[in-house]
Amino acid sequence: MVGKPSYFVLLCAAALCGCSEPPSKSGAGKAASVNQQDAAQEGPATIFIDWQELGVDFVHHVNEDDNYFMPRTIGSGVALLDFNGDGLLDLYLIQNAGSESKQTNRLYRLGANHCYTDVSDDSGLNVAGFGMGAAVGDINNDGRVDLFLTEYGRVRLFRNRSAGAAPAFEDVTASAGVENPFWGTSTAFLDFDRDGWLDLVIVNYVNYDPSRWCADGSSRQEFCGPDAFPGRMAKLYRNLGAQADDQVRFEDVTVTSGLAAAPGPGLGIFCADFDGDRWPDMFIANDGQPNHLWINQRNGRFVEEGISRGLAYNAMGKAEANMGVAVGDVDGDNLFDLYVTHLTEETHTLWRQEPRGYFLDRTAASQLIGAAARSTGFGTAMADVDNDGDLDLMLVNGRVTRAAKPPAAPAKFANDFWLPYAEPNQLLLNTGDGHFENAAPSNPAYCRDPAVSRGLAVADLNDDGGLDLIVTRVDQPPGIYRNVHPSRGHWLLVRVVDPQLHRDAYGAEVTLRQGQKVVTRHANPGYSFLCSNDPRCHFGLGDVAKYESIEVVWPDGVAEAFSGGDANRSITLERGAGRPLEP
Repeated sequence: MVGKPSYFVLLCAAALCGCSEPPSKSGAGKAASVNQQDAAQEGPATIFIDWQELGVDFVHHVNEDDNYFMPRTIGSGVALLDFNGDGLLDLYLIQNAGSESKQTNRLYRLGANHCYTDVSDDSGLNVAGFGMGAAVGDINNDGRVDLFLTEYGRVRLFRNRSAGAAPAFEDVTASAGVENPFWGTSTAFLDFDRDGWLDLVIVNYVNYDPSRWCADGSSRQEFCGPDAFPGRMAKLYRNLGAQADDQVRFEDVTVTSGLAAAPGPGLGIFCADFDGDRWPDMFIANDGQPNHLWINQRNGRFVEEGISRGLAYNAMGKAEANMGVAVGDVDGDNLFDLYVTHLTEETHTLWRQEPRGYFLDRTAASQLIGAAARSTGFGTAMADVDNDGDLDLMLVNGRVTRAAKPPAAPAKFANDFWLPYAEPNQLLLNTGDGHFENAAPSNPAYCRDPAVSRGLAVADLNDDGGLDLIVTRVDQPPGIYRNVHPSRGHWLLVRVVDPQLHRDAYGAEVTLRQGQKVVTRHANPGYSFLCSNDPRCHFGLGDVAKYESIEVVWPDGVAEAFSGGDANRSITLERGAGRPLEP
């Protein structure tokens, strides 16, 4: 990648970014206030701004009672949520130190100056546990996003009762009828029956026995792998809708929906219409077992079709350690593809959709085997980080078994126990035709230092059209990376809202037309690993400053067209305001 600029630096502190003033909403070619010329003059070391300058004084903690307690090495994630409806994405970070720990999950409110304030105390969200992942969604259609949290051994559902700037969340887990005494990992909201109420799917991992002792090839104690324990079924809860007593209630439909028929060691999930019938399906990445693709039968039931549709195994017919899930159209054929991360000893897999509803392993053909260094990947995403009109790949890494040789670069941990598990992150740039090049050498801030990274969340945190990254790391502070590409292309951020439901239209497909180019995004924050991302759809437009039209297929299958306009702005499309389209 000789001559390529650096695309990410750590999110700037007040001294460099002017935290007292919100950055301008720039157009194409405008970088943030730290540009590549500054980075080149001062060197990569000066880009590593102390994370405390943002007001995010969070350090991830893990259970200290047992070094090889398996949940230590799986969690934790992060959720982005606008809890007070001010249009800014707040930050919820999750701990993994146990219910008796003083280290609690933390909520940070993003201000108009694009700095964070810790508002955890009295929020109702400052809880402790073996935290894993989170999903964000409005469960009662009152216009306020609620939060669902998975943990090892339990789950928690928090209803948002905030009335202003101060957060106020109520734990309604018991009254809502949501129960999961298992090891929940990734989770997501979807409207699987298209009735307008968000349902809930919980991915469960293994039936872990902490008393089991596991060893590596040298007979040293090591974290157990998933093959040491039976997998668990994913759980599905149907939202029962408006209640006379203003309560929220869910019905466990795991058995009647068919999900109980195929348990597995689940880690990642993505919900979308896979077969083209405009009903949401569910892809679940299983660790060391065949992946599951649950196809919606439109009657409350799902049928598992991972093998017949090509997503269960890789091209060699092997089930790998499937973990994080990224989704997007990498080759411009307007069919979304899937990328799933695996172990260092394996190869991350790209399944291309060809034709609709069927997938083929095209990892080698996309030049991903040579471009990506071997790593144990967890969080991952497809996103257009340079706004050139194609989707790039990013992943965060960290081993689950110790390396024979510690990483060459120093890793900064509170506990040196984690050093042999640390690996650097990776960024792969799309060459425009669905092939990829390694951009790690030109992106030292994001890709240089090894860590035990788990969650990767993607969002435009400052509304400048560049996608930023948040990385969660075991035993370390989170990494927050601001996109300062000096020559980004034009862009558009699209939020899709159903005004009758008072919320974002999760599950909508948003298609932008720009000349002969047709690009589709999913309005869905539930991807990567243990994370809830920016719910808006981001489009990089390259050197074209206008778009011709946008078509939205709403979650119930109704389609509308909206007129085009200028780029370099954020827009909101409301259901009913467009021109109806034939099915």
